[in-house]
Amino acid sequence: MRFAHDTEPALRAAVRLVNSAAAPDTLTTLAQLHEFYRSEGYTGRAPRTNADLEQVRAIRPDLRQLLTADRDEAAELVNHILEQVQTQPRLVRHDDLDWHLHVVDDDSPLHVRILVETAMAMIDFIRSDELSRLSVCEADDCEGVVLDLTRNRSKIFCSPTCSNASAVAAYRERQRASARR
Repeated sequence: MRFAHDTEPALRAAVRLVNSAAAPDTLTTLAQLHEFYRSEGYTGRAPRTNADLEQVRAIRPDLRQLLTADRDEAAELVNHILEQVQTQPRLVRHDDLDWHLHVVDDDSPLHVRILVETAMAMIDFIRSDELSRLSVCEADDCEGVVLDLTRNRSKIFCSPTCSNASAVAAYRERQRASARR
């Protein structure tokens, strides 16, 4: 399935942000927030203060709830987010991106822009009934969110770390089983 060109990046960023809360937390400094902002291609006002950092950190549980919700709950959560924000929908084209929708002012705080961009991306997933592309990592000791954009929907781990750890554990179990025979 093909989505609007701004859907996938918004959801990748939201998943990365949600997963940053796992131990060890990888979003604890303003420098880490700046790296997130830059690497995820956000535009508009850059985060400047520790208050910006705390506001972004504070939305991670809300984003997790949205990304792991069933379709009906996700629709309700999207509507709630959009009701809370004064929207100014407009089509924009900037950098290397073709026309796409900005729903809040570029000077809105980063946490608001993240919430709204995630909600707008989720609209595509809800309307196309593609929420099965979002899941929780299948590694035994992980609760990370997985965004599966593969053609065959085969992604089950949130990161190479979880995938590798699972492969090593399976290998060791096969070795133990083989030694018992």
